[in-house]
Amino acid sequence: MKIVLTGGGTGGHVFPLIAVVREIKSLYLQKRLQESRDVFGELKEKRHLKVEELNLYYLGPRDEFSLILLAQEGVRTKEISAGKIRRYLTAKTLLENGVDIFFRVPLGIIQSFFNLFFFAPDLIFSKGGYGSFPVVLAGWLLRIPIFLHESDVDPGLSNQILSRFTKKIFVSFPKTERFPLSKMILVGNPIRKEILTGDPKEAQELFKLVGAKPVLLIMGGSQGARRINDLILAILPNLLGDFEVLHQIGEKNFLKVKAEAEVTVANETEKFYHPFAFFREEEVKQAYAAANLIIGRAGAGVIFEIAAVGKPSILIPLPEAAQGHQLKNAYAFAAVGAAIVLEESNLTPNFFLDKLKYLFSRPQDLEKMSQAAAKFAKPEAAKEIARYLFSFLKAW
Repeated sequence: MKIVLTGGGTGGHVFPLIAVVREIKSLYLQKRLQESRDVFGELKEKRHLKVEELNLYYLGPRDEFSLILLAQEGVRTKEISAGKIRRYLTAKTLLENGVDIFFRVPLGIIQSFFNLFFFAPDLIFSKGGYGSFPVVLAGWLLRIPIFLHESDVDPGLSNQILSRFTKKIFVSFPKTERFPLSKMILVGNPIRKEILTGDPKEAQELFKLVGAKPVLLIMGGSQGARRINDLILAILPNLLGDFEVLHQIGEKNFLKVKAEAEVTVANETEKFYHPFAFFREEEVKQAYAAANLIIGRAGAGVIFEIAAVGKPSILIPLPEAAQGHQLKNAYAFAAVGAAIVLEESNLTPNFFLDKLKYLFSRPQDLEKMSQAAAKFAKPEAAKEIARYLFSFLKAW
């Protein structure tokens, strides 16, 4: 059994792929154990029985972060060329678009074609994004069955185009736009089940939490968020008067933000501030367990992780996100009562601080948000996708 995975090169793409990989491997192991029992139970009659090997490959653009994480899961990785269309048009982006459209994408299709030809996979599972475009198109040319997952309410341009070449499209939100209903299967966004295993006591030890104040978990996505960091720095001395803060800053800006925080925070409150460049899997599950409120962007990955852990949240959508997809994601989550959306254009430090204090003055509202988030959650998304793929291959 050979499965090729593909997708863009950010945490929003790679973490769901990892979740699906783990479920595929788990189901495969169950199948092997079942076959082994059959063989052992009827050894004389079934000596010839052979269980097909599982081979997982990843084809995608160069991204060290994604390639390392997937390799750790036992996935063989191969880089290909890929390009994207930039919608903010300047002389520079017009040139970059031309290079990508007429050189990088065609090269990626050729590379994908030959890799797929020699891999000879049984199917392709795409997490979407511009990085998957060459792989999916080459797979379609080779008549390889293709399955796509769309995270957002409003799909990006790549997935809109690629949806024409797929057998089925797994979607995260009930009101996902632009795809034919006959192709869509609602499953949610795949999450790593390991993030659900955090423990508040272990979190307190891991992060050396004081524990005397409510804990805010502030996340800007896998790469951080500069404007959220600036917002937090502007109110940090006042914020630490009422809250303890776990802050994922992002590796790019970590040293700068940490240094500025050290200057602004008084000695007596610095113990309530815990900055991190990036939460590893062991850390993020404990951070979720410790948090009384989560503050972050509105990528589908973050939203479905927040829902799975059943925590209230404030979402600050990234304004520049393609087609405003984060805004639509955020409002879809807020519509069920699970979150509050604060648009960046209307956000000031003092307003944000006042909003936090108001929320914590109404614990009943926080509890309702937690319940709504848990009801929205779809923690079995990765398993549902894996089962469907196995079913398609008649291997389950």
